[in-house]
Amino acid sequence: MKEKITLNIAILTISDSRTPETDKSGNILKKLVEESGHNITDKNIVKDNIYAIRNIISTWIDDKKTDVVITTGGTGVTGTDGTPEAVSVLLDKKIEGFGEIFRNLSYQKIKTSTIQSRAIAGVANSTYIFCLPGSPGACKDAWLDIIQYQLDSNHKPCNLVELIPRLKD
Repeated sequence: MKEKITLNIAILTISDSRTPETDKSGNILKKLVEESGHNITDKNIVKDNIYAIRNIISTWIDDKKTDVVITTGGTGVTGTDGTPEAVSVLLDKKIEGFGEIFRNLSYQKIKTSTIQSRAIAGVANSTYIFCLPGSPGACKDAWLDIIQYQLDSNHKPCNLVELIPRLKD
């Protein structure tokens, strides 16, 4: 087995009320990412405003050192939830299967309430983006049951790491 490739991952919490001290979802993601052997290149909190979200994510996807962006929050259907609208226009390609699998996994725990999740994923400028709900449980489930495997360069039969241009031989 080859040595696992370490990725550079940025985390963005999207919330009108979270602070660094109360950012449970962002902090859980940071812990899980680091436990998986990847680097956190940035961690930020932004209000649920589509232009502020796009601004930060655009900066990250323009940085060739950022391999992955994970957002938490703003994927619901109430209030100012606008993460999918903010991010979708930045995507070169959508990864439809992520949302499908995430909602399937969520159904096992929260049943039909999972229809309120608009979790999405895609790739923009060779950077993978995963947009997760704001609940700590959803972030943990998405990482442990889906994302960690696709960001593991040794996961078979295939993974997203082998498609990152900067890592190709």
